[in-house]
Amino acid sequence: MDFTLNDEQRMLDDTVNRLVRERYGFEQRIRYGREPKGYSDETWALLAELGLLSVPFAEEDGGIGGGGVELMVLHQAFGRGLTLEPYLATVVLGGGLVARLGSAEQRAALLPAVIAGELTLALAYGEPAGRYEPLWIETRAGRSGDGWRLTGRKAVVLNGDGAGRLLVTARTAGQPGERDGVSVFLVDPAQPGVTLRGYPTIDGLRAAELTLDGAELPADALLGREGAAADALEAVLAAGCAALAAEAVGAMEAACELTLDYLKTRQQFGGPIGRFQVLQHRMVDMRIALEQARSMAILAACSLDRPAAERERRIAAAKVLIGRSGRFIAEQAIQMHGGMGMTEEAAISHYAKRLVMIDHWLGDADHHLARFAALPEAEGGLEQAA
Repeated sequence: MDFTLNDEQRMLDDTVNRLVRERYGFEQRIRYGREPKGYSDETWALLAELGLLSVPFAEEDGGIGGGGVELMVLHQAFGRGLTLEPYLATVVLGGGLVARLGSAEQRAALLPAVIAGELTLALAYGEPAGRYEPLWIETRAGRSGDGWRLTGRKAVVLNGDGAGRLLVTARTAGQPGERDGVSVFLVDPAQPGVTLRGYPTIDGLRAAELTLDGAELPADALLGREGAAADALEAVLAAGCAALAAEAVGAMEAACELTLDYLKTRQQFGGPIGRFQVLQHRMVDMRIALEQARSMAILAACSLDRPAAERERRIAAAKVLIGRSGRFIAEQAIQMHGGMGMTEEAAISHYAKRLVMIDHWLGDADHHLARFAALPEAEGGLEQAA
């Protein structure tokens, strides 16, 4: 099977990798993280100017109609640079849900602003009692006059404290865990009845806890048909997992390179520590884990347009291997760097923390292993990958 990028994909790869090389040195990243939003407004504007925010959207919505491979190309570069900008939250998750559920009027009102870098979004779907299960939704939306009234809590909303609009999942019918009755609402975080508590995550990003205390919404705050958002939600989360898989591969590549450089330069007993065979073997194990993860990231990227049951099983398998490989590489890299690998001044510590958090975002390896076991096996199995 030919995995070579086509001309357009190579151009995209060159563009995003050049951007990361020029704007995301380690010291630059530290400086961006200290800005009020936790990322660089200038870099976000540049992403928009280069057309990178438009990649996954359909041409009729102002995008370029990119798919899973284009998403993989972007996020692998983001992983190498440990970028902080809210691409996953705004474009992949929030924008992806608007594109799938929104009416023509809603898409026209929101997506051009997202593509221009003028509007950031955040998807609030996780709840304290639901852990990683996206359909465990206790938040309720009831009719209030011509509009809606929302009550409930959302946990660990990625980039939620800086988003211009929140996409909130709520039940208009049914019980937690059921597919029917799941709806998505567009919420202004500054309106009455909405409380956000933001905080930094260990990998340098931002998240928030959201409380909805009778927030009143207009009728057009509902995205799509009432109670019929479960399929779109799962598809968008699958795209998010594929993006995270690619980002993990980029971070693993950088971690392996940093570790190999360290083994070549760190002197002990009159020579570089890389001459010790046991460290050479561990370095080989890291590279093997990286190549396995790369294969699964490709599988995930090529599975987004498959039938839902097949897509979900492949995405779950990819998330399991990516999570375990990322943790393995992070742990090995830290151990071979020694004590300095744990310090904030060492770049490897930031890659390690990001790899650990990638395992947790959108469901960790244990969660997805249980999902993989529970999902029916598609005809032909995983060996007939994309």
